[in-house]
Amino acid sequence: MNFPINAETVPVQIKRLPNGEGLALPAYATSGAAGMDVVSAEDVTISPGQRHPVASGFAMAIPEGYEIQVRPRSGLAFKHAITVPNTPGTIDSDYRGELKILLINHGSEDFAIHRGDRVAQLVLAPVTQARWDEVETLDETERGTGGFGSTGGVKQL
Repeated sequence: MNFPINAETVPVQIKRLPNGEGLALPAYATSGAAGMDVVSAEDVTISPGQRHPVASGFAMAIPEGYEIQVRPRSGLAFKHAITVPNTPGTIDSDYRGELKILLINHGSEDFAIHRGDRVAQLVLAPVTQARWDEVETLDETERGTGGFGSTGGVKQL
């Protein structure tokens, strides 16, 4: 894979587990891809309305200061209503267990996943941790305390 000259690459340690033998490691499909395709390490059928944590066959040591975001594949979502319910899922840098991709079937038919099928995308992302500064008042803004839908509906777009 040829990366743009200015692209930063971050090394991530990956350990293939016994159930991942013979499977492709997560990989970018194109040089402009933000997400790496990850494949299933198991055969499973997900019924309509059901969820399943799909095994990947590997574990990782994500560098401190980063996370791996698990995102749906657009084709699975559009064509079959298969998605990641907690999108994006976060894999923290201190987790060392097998990566499992939580998928849900929002479709009307059973969906079969076969070992080696691409099931999600992984995006390495930097993490910024917050530091809370408790105050008595907050600065004023034009929006103020307006919540859901307070900036207008679809017709105003």
